[in-house]
Amino acid sequence: MPRWHSCNVLLVGAEARRVWEFDARKSDFKLGRTATAANGQPLPASLVGKTWRSLWQKKLNVAWLPPEQVFLRVAHLPQASFDETLAMVELQMEKLSPLPLAQVVWTFHVLPQVVENQQTVVVTIVARELVEEFLGKLEGQGYLADRLEVAILDQLQSTPAEQDGAWIYPDTVGGLNTALVAWWFGGALCQIGLVSAPPGEKRGESLCAQLAQMAWAGELEGWLKAAPRLHLVAEPDTAAAWEPLLRTGLNEPVDVVKPLPAPELAVSTVRRAALGTAKASLLPAEFTTRYQQQFVDRLWMRSLGAVLVLYLIGVVIYFGALGGKYYQVSRVEDQLAALSKQYTNAMQLEARYQVLKDRQDLKYAALECYKAAAESLQEGLELQQLDFRDGKKLTLNGTAPAGQEKQILDFNAGLRKAQLAGQPLFTKFDQLYYQKDPGRDTLSWRFSCELNRAEAP
Repeated sequence: MPRWHSCNVLLVGAEARRVWEFDARKSDFKLGRTATAANGQPLPASLVGKTWRSLWQKKLNVAWLPPEQVFLRVAHLPQASFDETLAMVELQMEKLSPLPLAQVVWTFHVLPQVVENQQTVVVTIVARELVEEFLGKLEGQGYLADRLEVAILDQLQSTPAEQDGAWIYPDTVGGLNTALVAWWFGGALCQIGLVSAPPGEKRGESLCAQLAQMAWAGELEGWLKAAPRLHLVAEPDTAAAWEPLLRTGLNEPVDVVKPLPAPELAVSTVRRAALGTAKASLLPAEFTTRYQQQFVDRLWMRSLGAVLVLYLIGVVIYFGALGGKYYQVSRVEDQLAALSKQYTNAMQLEARYQVLKDRQDLKYAALECYKAAAESLQEGLELQQLDFRDGKKLTLNGTAPAGQEKQILDFNAGLRKAQLAGQPLFTKFDQLYYQKDPGRDTLSWRFSCELNRAEAP
């Protein structure tokens, strides 16, 4: 199954618009729901709009172009891949298009019938200004189309053209007096044209004259080699109006075939559009880019709106919580004011106790540090400074003759092993640093450590 999650098909009628929504299920599309909106009323946004969910659940919006705005041309080309067929169609567009190429948009559809290694290609051509006008109307109704399709292609493909002849499709080009005629011979579609039956006494004669002209053109081109058999593809009401005109005017029997119903025609269009390619599309590239940008901008704006709403909710919650905390703080401050005198006295007593405790702890600390340094000092080392600060940090530095690095290390190790009451006297030794003095035959050394206050006297 293609990447699509759902597909919509829009039919724009004279008085109302109708949308079919199809859900992608397994290997096909199933009709989910339909909606009808009168002209001037917006289409259901939940049906045709795209939201954040569309980022991972892809939605394809298809719109049927009014058939009266479309030119259909038939070309027979060698069987080839899509890219090769596209290149061949591009080479023939100057001949196929009734307007300059700069003024049209076009696409093509390859019919499944292949005769003598020749594939039949139906080229769809629409004036660019008509497409832009149609898309503008859809935008005003809230429908941003991803693809533009022509329903008659699916009607053509669904009609079992098992016999040679002319297949006539009334009411397919926007009016009761106009019909599309598809000429099938030799198992292939040879030509597509329009005929009209204007109101009046000579309506049948005019219609038959147009069919005769098409037949003569087919004889000249060589694909019409026998009298064509007429097939009328129409609903019973429409067939009742057209069948007598054809039968009387041409004096030939007319086979009436029931057309594909609109929902089945829509799902056929969905299958074809879902597998379509953007290399040849009736939707101009600038519209695709603009719609994508509008979709992204709309998501950003909705996201910002949601963030703003959440922010406002958060602010309300914050100020509500702040008010509650302010009330609690006020109560605590009142209690604190009542206990402030007792608290101040307690703090003073605690401070005095701490001073006395520190004094007791540090009473002999400096002497113990000096004693430990003196006992560990190695022969030949000179202790120049012993600095005891902040009641815990001991810094020592001095000199030693060159070559007595071992004595310096032994002195540092001795202090590390110094104990008092069975516990280490010092902890957290910094890195021992020593170096040779420039121009002298001596070493300078220094290191620091901290007094183990927890065990100090």
